[in-house]
Amino acid sequence: MSKNKEIQAQTLKIPKIILITAKLFEAISTKLVTLFAAKLFTTPIKHKIPKREFQMDKESVQETVLIPSINKKIVVYHYGKSDKKILLVHGWSGRGTQLVKIADELLHLGYSTISFDAPAHGKSKGNSSIMIEFIASILELEKQFGPFEYAIGHSLGGMSILNAIREHLKVKKAIIIGSGDVIQDIIDDFIKKLRLTPAIGLKLKDYFEKKYGEKMDYYSASNAAKEVLTPILIIHDENDEEVNVRAAYHISESLKNSELMITKNLGHRKILGNPKVIKRIVEYLKD
Repeated sequence: MSKNKEIQAQTLKIPKIILITAKLFEAISTKLVTLFAAKLFTTPIKHKIPKREFQMDKESVQETVLIPSINKKIVVYHYGKSDKKILLVHGWSGRGTQLVKIADELLHLGYSTISFDAPAHGKSKGNSSIMIEFIASILELEKQFGPFEYAIGHSLGGMSILNAIREHLKVKKAIIIGSGDVIQDIIDDFIKKLRLTPAIGLKLKDYFEKKYGEKMDYYSASNAAKEVLTPILIIHDENDEEVNVRAAYHISESLKNSELMITKNLGHRKILGNPKVIKRIVEYLKD
């Protein structure tokens, strides 16, 4: 398989029946298709845990923790026994064991990791979630299990970490990998994948703003980054088919203290296990 086809295979494909249903609802009613899109947008896909994550799943101590601010319970993973803790945050449709290759290297360095299955992800119960709940989970875990030395997040997890730091998560440094940026861009890309007209993307943004009482752009990574003083390492692949590499540059421009690592031909997920990426993470934390 060529590198490009390999990267394309990593991207999430929307089933044909959903595309047909979306177009049918759009023909019937703007309100109906907006509600349908909102339901899809907030429903993660639960993937079967791959073999490479079995050991972390088996060796970690797991517990269910209530996040009072959202009244939801999440499964938390305690991996390793060191008092020096690093927080790991997975992305959309990910799991608390997804950053296993990074976690294993951190254990070798004398750290332990705390990770979690966000609401409706992995072993956590529920059918829907949104970034606000990722942020709430991070802040509650800091209260219960912190302080954390560092935080590392992938994709939506990276965006959530930047937002959590703005809301006073205290870490010495943070690393974000394949992070998204502008919320409207993410919504527009989702609407494009559903093959709906761009106007539905604006309707979807309005729906979420009314529901959560907050402008969606508030949560854009580059917006949060403007208030972040913590040193941040941004890692992104130039061939990422799910999150365009321009997000990394935009976030970097908004940060006061950042470093940038741009990789090639790793896509959105393979980047998490790449030896060069892990080596750079270790070097950054050691500096």
